[in-house]
Amino acid sequence: MRTSRHTRTLFALVVSAALGLLVADSPAAQRGSRERSLFVGAVDDKGEPVAGLGPDAFVVKEDGVRREVLRVARATEPIDVAVLIDNSAAARDDILFLRESLSNFVSKMAPGNHVALIALAERPTILVDYTDDTKRLTESVGRLFPMSGSGMTLLDAMFETSKGLDKRETSRAVMVPVFTDGVEFTNHYHQDIVNTLRKANVALHMVSIGQFYHSEEQGLRERSLLLDLGPRVTGGQRITLLTSQGLDQAMQRLARELLSQYKVTYARPESLVPPEKTEVSSGRAGVTVRGAAARGETGA
Repeated sequence: MRTSRHTRTLFALVVSAALGLLVADSPAAQRGSRERSLFVGAVDDKGEPVAGLGPDAFVVKEDGVRREVLRVARATEPIDVAVLIDNSAAARDDILFLRESLSNFVSKMAPGNHVALIALAERPTILVDYTDDTKRLTESVGRLFPMSGSGMTLLDAMFETSKGLDKRETSRAVMVPVFTDGVEFTNHYHQDIVNTLRKANVALHMVSIGQFYHSEEQGLRERSLLLDLGPRVTGGQRITLLTSQGLDQAMQRLARELLSQYKVTYARPESLVPPEKTEVSSGRAGVTVRGAAARGETGA
């Protein structure tokens, strides 16, 4: 029986398709296509980084369903760090502490990473765009001064900065607002900020100085709601200080945590719809973990 050219061609296509399905169904192909990553900080009860952790130390859940942690390694990808600085009139008594602590912070973070400085008085103002130039950053911090009669624009600055970070090509990004309990002027609601931060996969570490009493004034109310919700849902934290005297110690501890992050890689089942919520928690007693999804991963 003679086989036609058309039949031979059709047979070859069927075999090729079958082989393609076998390759796609192989464990290696499935694992590669489903891998997702988180950048996670792990600290002890004193807030100091914990070294030497493996996959068993991290519990990853997507929409409440636990995922398999495949591997854990020290994170080496550069970080974009947006530092938002309160230079409003309310920061008058804290400005010397701000200069010292932020100078030490950027000196620790800038080598190998990119840091931006944004001032908050009257309107969001970029003092230094993203750079690893430690000298330029520390000199800018050294020129900080409070603007007399000015209020703060924290929420506006956070909204604009998060949109800017969303456009930058970097695997991990954090936002670090350092601010007092002075007057807040804003045109945004706290949920606006949370949504933009989550969209951009930016971890929010808020460093607040002062009492922050409850108020129904719109700006202060939205700031208060953001203080509670923002760090919690973005994989960051709120660092609460009653006075600025402990600011340098807190900022140095934060720098150590960020520079000691782990890259936690886990498996996600194939799905057309990405999860709404990804959580990471500690699998070990006495260890606190927090982090955000790697930016730029397809389907993340």
